[in-house]
Amino acid sequence: MAALLLLAGAGCAHSQAVPSTTERPRARDAGVRVGILPLGPLNAITDVAGVRVGQTTVMEGDAVRTGVTAILPHGGDLFRERVPAAIVVGNGFGKLLGVTQVRELGELETPVLLTCTLCVWRAADGMVGWLLARPGMEEVRSVNPVVGETNDGYLNDIRARPIRAEHVIAALEGATAGPVAEGSVGAGTGTVAFGWKGGIGTSSRRLPVSLGGWTVGVLVQTNYGGVLTIAGAPVGVELGRYPFRSALEAAVPERDGGDGSIMIVVATDAPLSSRTLERVAQRALAGLARTGSSMSNGSGDYVIAFSTAGSVRRRVTEGPRTVEDLPNDLLSPVFLAAVEATEEAIYNSLFRATTVTGARGTVEALPLEETLAILRAHGALRVP
Repeated sequence: MAALLLLAGAGCAHSQAVPSTTERPRARDAGVRVGILPLGPLNAITDVAGVRVGQTTVMEGDAVRTGVTAILPHGGDLFRERVPAAIVVGNGFGKLLGVTQVRELGELETPVLLTCTLCVWRAADGMVGWLLARPGMEEVRSVNPVVGETNDGYLNDIRARPIRAEHVIAALEGATAGPVAEGSVGAGTGTVAFGWKGGIGTSSRRLPVSLGGWTVGVLVQTNYGGVLTIAGAPVGVELGRYPFRSALEAAVPERDGGDGSIMIVVATDAPLSSRTLERVAQRALAGLARTGSSMSNGSGDYVIAFSTAGSVRRRVTEGPRTVEDLPNDLLSPVFLAAVEATEEAIYNSLFRATTVTGARGTVEALPLEETLAILRAHGALRVP
């Protein structure tokens, strides 16, 4: 029996087989305050005007725990009205499809999909089929699908490659601009982070007018390791879960180096070129580092950044044109927004994730009571 749940935002019906995220708070609701910049109204990537997110959670029997998360930069024809984009690789142990063309041309011509490692090509095929069937695509002979992944092979029967075209289409067609479901949903259904249940997380920052008024939103798929640090507090150490612990404490050889992966998607309405977006994407890695990641040997750490500003879109029928370009001297607030939103999105993925049992066992959710006690002891909670 398969349970397929389309998640077009936070308000969605859950079948009995799908883990609920309604009982666990977001990090900020629990008192974790990241950074200094103000939030967007939803504290989500969808605070960037035009961005939509759709998710399909796929749970089949006792072993399939995976899904698809789709990020659409705007509501128009993305193939003909492309957005400037950049991709930055922190550590390249991954299967990010479409990276070379984005780097060459500096633009996205499809939505961004996130899924499981061995599902990348099936997800790409599903999206290409969906695109080619759309009006006006009858003569198109080349499409560059951008599909990222993390390996959910502990909880998910990844060798079954369970993602099918209908899962991809459901996520794409169900995408909305509202609140984004987080935790053990979509492409985060089977992921693991810092030894606890990872998942989907999102956050945003809206700069004051004096700093440009731009919005930066981030969505993450967390499946990586390291020494979990929340708002500067050593949570992983105090909970006794971190890489190389056996080797450090008892001189016992240990291969657990905190391997895993993360996909980070950064959206902004600031008018940026692909070159400048690459600089923004690099700052997202600073947000990742704040959470305790060391980008280990077996980690795939990728950032995809794009601008939704109408003044920088590339329309395929255009000749030479004039575009806006935010000068370098005004970029520092945007950089900080990317750092803060990435850090908080990661915390949200952990706080909202629920315990999941799958193919090879059970992964517990981050224990919130113990975590909050540690944060309180370190002065890391700021309750308004």
